[in-house]
Amino acid sequence: MANERDLLSTEIVNRGIESSGPNAGTPTFSVRVRRRLPDFLQSVNLKYVKLGYHYLINHAIYLATIPVLVLLFSAEVGSLSREQLWKKLWEDARYDLATVLASFGVLVFTVSVYFMSRPRPIYLIDFACFRPHDDLKVTKDQFIDLSRRSGKFDEASLEFQRRILQSSGIGDETYIPRAVTSQENFATMKEGRLEASMVMFGALDELFEKTRVRPKDVGVLVVNCSIFNPTPSLSAMIINHYKMRGNILSYNLGGMGCSAGIIAVDLARDMLQANPNNFAVVVSTEMVGYNWYPGRDRSMLIPNCFFRMGCSAVLLSNRRRDFRRAKYRLEHIVRTHKGADDRSFRCVYQEEDEQKYKGLKVSKELVEIGGDALKTNITTLGPLVLPFSEQLLFFATLVWRHLFGGNNSNNVNGSSSSTSKPYIPDYKLAFEHFCVHAAGKTVLDELQRNLELSDKNMEASRMTLHRFGNTSSSSIWYELSYLEAKERVKRGDRIWQLAFGSGFKCNSLVWKSMKRIRKPSRNPWIDSIDRYPTPTL
Repeated sequence: MANERDLLSTEIVNRGIESSGPNAGTPTFSVRVRRRLPDFLQSVNLKYVKLGYHYLINHAIYLATIPVLVLLFSAEVGSLSREQLWKKLWEDARYDLATVLASFGVLVFTVSVYFMSRPRPIYLIDFACFRPHDDLKVTKDQFIDLSRRSGKFDEASLEFQRRILQSSGIGDETYIPRAVTSQENFATMKEGRLEASMVMFGALDELFEKTRVRPKDVGVLVVNCSIFNPTPSLSAMIINHYKMRGNILSYNLGGMGCSAGIIAVDLARDMLQANPNNFAVVVSTEMVGYNWYPGRDRSMLIPNCFFRMGCSAVLLSNRRRDFRRAKYRLEHIVRTHKGADDRSFRCVYQEEDEQKYKGLKVSKELVEIGGDALKTNITTLGPLVLPFSEQLLFFATLVWRHLFGGNNSNNVNGSSSSTSKPYIPDYKLAFEHFCVHAAGKTVLDELQRNLELSDKNMEASRMTLHRFGNTSSSSIWYELSYLEAKERVKRGDRIWQLAFGSGFKCNSLVWKSMKRIRKPSRNPWIDSIDRYPTPTL
């Protein structure tokens, strides 16, 4: 029972003034009990720490050989004086043309192999986030009113959605397609394509205008959209609209959830490593209207309350001459997939309800499962990004717990729980900025508590959730837009983008700023940034 209680959190909810009955006119309160993220730093699996160090060793192998070569050379010539070394090289040596050519050939071959095998730097030139027209903006009250007028929901379903919205962290300026509030069938291919055209082309038009890159110059295109996957694909729609070149490498990722934006960047990186001197465009979005649920299953009504319109478009380059104009350089990508576990696989699941309405079913165990995936991901990421002092303390306490934790756990009075607790790494020493997927207020609260992040660290995520809602895989880019609009990103700053989604997956993306980022002239926050952060959040 103690372990079960540890996974629960309580919250006092103000229900407002009672309008009828014997208690009319008096305030009412209730206590809400919900699952929270497990304290995932209490039970770190050493194999994921090993995996992180394996990544680190693979990346550092070239740098590790340089000191060895220098040491060997120093040992060889260190015992010789300057005169002896000069005599050995020029007076005693005997050179012939074959020896010189062979030595020169070996040198050229070695240098060529080094530069060819070294991963190409991947630069982020710029990115754009689509902001819908103000006609599509709705408040929380308007959302409920439009849902009522659509005739698809009974009063119990509407009241449930109202309660979810009040505690969601979402504000009164988010965007939904008007089609979802109509009385007709709106989940059609036509409506889906119309919404896709609006958000994708809006983001791409801005991206090409900001970067002055022609669509025909793009060699790699990756589009991710989880729910809406028409034929021809969304990537084909983009190629047709912009008349892109015939040999473009295009990919369309579907069904991969809110973390698919990082997966798309990972795929684009691999394509750029194999195709030199190229641009890659990554488009991340979700079609809200096509996934709108009109039924009464409460676990399937939750996505209606959180998901809102949005789209991001990112331009990547592997051209070394883009070093000066790039905003960021890609440092690390760490991906975690828990799909082998049945609970993780089904915690976010698309299916039909009893009335045959299609929707996205969200399990009550989502927060717990997400915490387990997050634990694995940050444990693997830690050795790549944490300072050596943090790694040493973290690794030492893990080994101590692994070797002696079993004996301590047998202590009947439980007094060893505090002494066996592992050292929690300070991720604020590894990153200056945090862009955590804006899934919901509860998830952000629990993640902040577990990683011991400050309100300033979580500001971009909370403000994005409030202003734009959960825009799925593009939310981490709206958060980076917030940081740029606030002019907080300086040269050398490290940005951690963290996303999680169905499958269950948790992915991390690390960037390093190439320059101080000034306030952009085109930004989704441009007319509202001065109002944030709001004091109530």
